[in-house]
Amino acid sequence: MLRYELKTYENLSAFESHIAELERPVVFTNGCFDLLHLGHVDYLAQAASFGKTLIVGVNSDRSIRNLGKGDDRPYNNQQDRMLVVASLESVGAVIGFDDETPIELIRALRPDHLVKGGDWSVDLIVGADVVREYGGEVHSIPIRYQRSTTALADRIKAFHNVFTLP
Repeated sequence: MLRYELKTYENLSAFESHIAELERPVVFTNGCFDLLHLGHVDYLAQAASFGKTLIVGVNSDRSIRNLGKGDDRPYNNQQDRMLVVASLESVGAVIGFDDETPIELIRALRPDHLVKGGDWSVDLIVGADVVREYGGEVHSIPIRYQRSTTALADRIKAFHNVFTLP
């Protein structure tokens, strides 16, 4: 068994028995993480710096389609996306979620720090009110590398079209 497979959990119920064992402070963030790129890796490393254990919620394939990311999304299925994210040194565990938001994960995990990228204002981060109620902190961290899964996919498609015979 590969080491990072131990850090992936299909859903919250598969992870609940591990919550009490988490090394605190716990940091939580979430996202699609489809076509992992430098922006994602840097963002997760920054998020991890707020605590001892970074837990990452990864959207299900269905929830990504419901977010309106495009009919062809996600490019990678949830299991693959979770394993790729879990393989990063900064990540403590990855939990899949099928809801429209990660609010149930946040309530169950009670992270000490809730983190999203700088394109999210703190007041709009899902779960910010919950985390602040019990004394946790909410952070919107700077985007240091302007990267986009959509832009990357568009470049790949354009490259493919150049070399595709009619």
